[in-house]
Amino acid sequence: MAPDTAFLLIGTLATEANTTKDTIRHYDQLGLLKSRKRQAGSRLYTEFHPECVERIELIKRAQAIGFTLTEIKDSLNDYYDGQLDIGLQLSLTQQKLAQVKKQQATIGLMIEMLAERIEVLERMKADSDYKLNVEICKKKIPSQP
Repeated sequence: MAPDTAFLLIGTLATEANTTKDTIRHYDQLGLLKSRKRQAGSRLYTEFHPECVERIELIKRAQAIGFTLTEIKDSLNDYYDGQLDIGLQLSLTQQKLAQVKKQQATIGLMIEMLAERIEVLERMKADSDYKLNVEICKKKIPSQP
């Protein structure tokens, strides 16, 4: 039986999706891609459905806005199965936005503290008699959820 030429071998998929074979193997192992095994002589090949190119693009976009592969998996499969729950997606996306805003606030505080540290160190370098204001060192970064 001749192989279905519509299905892609891993190297072709990696090229078309602009990613690596290792990334594809990882996504496949997590169940994010549609693949099948094909025996050819003594070798076993994994072939990927052509929609995997689009799937990988969607995965990369979702990762870029902060979603983990675990969070992406169910939504991605539901989308392709025609079972996407828009209300659930809205709720998950709102939760992700709130999480990212908290991270943003923490990063803002970290930037402020680093800038203050640089300022203090520069003063100390320029003036060996400079006395450190300990209050600057007492700022705390809020704990992450």
